[in-house]
Amino acid sequence: MRDTDLYRHLLGIEDPWFVHEVKLDIQAQRVDVWVNHPEGTKWPCPDCGAIGPLYDHAVERVWRHLDSCQFQTFLHARPPRIHCAKHGVRQIRLTWAEPHARFTVLFERFAIDVLLHTHIQAGSEILRISWDEAWHLMERAVKRGQERKPKKVIAQLGVDEKSVGRGQDYVTVVCDLEHGRVEEVTEGNNCQSLQIYLDSLTAEQLEGIEAVAMDMAGGYINAVSGSVPNGREKIVFDRYHIMKLMNEAVDKVRQQEHKMLAEKGNPILKGTKFMWLYSQEKVPFQYLADFCSLRASDLKTARAWAIKENLRTLWWYRSLAWAEKFWKRWYSWAIRSRLAPVKKIARTLKEHLYGILSYCKHPITNAMTEGINSQIETLRKAACGYRNKHRLRTVILFHLGGLNLYPVTH
Repeated sequence: MRDTDLYRHLLGIEDPWFVHEVKLDIQAQRVDVWVNHPEGTKWPCPDCGAIGPLYDHAVERVWRHLDSCQFQTFLHARPPRIHCAKHGVRQIRLTWAEPHARFTVLFERFAIDVLLHTHIQAGSEILRISWDEAWHLMERAVKRGQERKPKKVIAQLGVDEKSVGRGQDYVTVVCDLEHGRVEEVTEGNNCQSLQIYLDSLTAEQLEGIEAVAMDMAGGYINAVSGSVPNGREKIVFDRYHIMKLMNEAVDKVRQQEHKMLAEKGNPILKGTKFMWLYSQEKVPFQYLADFCSLRASDLKTARAWAIKENLRTLWWYRSLAWAEKFWKRWYSWAIRSRLAPVKKIARTLKEHLYGILSYCKHPITNAMTEGINSQIETLRKAACGYRNKHRLRTVILFHLGGLNLYPVTH
């Protein structure tokens, strides 16, 4: 078999194209393949499909292909252009590469598989391409996947902020809680950040949203309330964030009480910070005896912890009426506790009660979103950070967006 026939099969070259020259450079470990077509070939318009004669050729272009015998392989061709009566002069669609690509579709498919299983620096070394070329492949794959993505109704959304650098530097991550994938990543953690995503949805998609799990950030609340039909009724405040606030209140009570007791020479609360952060059933065995003794005491911290633990019962209810009855009893206890940090959180929860009691109708949390945030942090650490938030968005959607990233092969 001649080398031209061999590379016609290796590259998947189809009629009317044929391989007319192969050049091997052993020192550079490189193979260059030139393809051409017969004179008089007619071509379809890329826009309407109308067949027309050749108008001229564009300048010669080069595409990287899969390696052959461990040699880097490059495909050379001058893309034909036709004159369509309806659309004017157009360059034809090539079977081996997508428009404006620098790689063949077979190489892109392989590169996407490599980049999905490693970080970009390692991927570029395995593929023997530059760092910028690897980013180009990822950006093209994400753009392709988003264009193919159908406009589906997502019933349950999760919204959370993700710290991406030092200081108050955040992105907003919007997730599909049912399928566990990232829908969008936007800059910031305010109303506009979430509004960008909501503005991209159709009226049918907005109407189809049944519940949105989030923390009690005012910006997110305003965005959902203003854009989603009956949005305020569909907000579900994440119980993890609520219990986090209660834990912080318990710790403030502990700090204040420890300072007061230490001045009197009583070190009973010394070294107990993390004990009070555990839920009742998760206190480690080695702390259990000491913790039971502290809980049975008349410490203010023990009282604050008991109020915090009792609040967890709220999420057991499925009846809104019974949940409201429990809330009234709990709020009365918390507001009369004479513990300033606990009273402050109790008032905050009362202001957001509509989104807390929504859990009875929509029992969802942001646990899935928190898990995705953990995966994002793993991607960020593996790459030692990213230059900008645009590239962070690209890598998140590439790995966690559930997109169809691959080009079509013929």
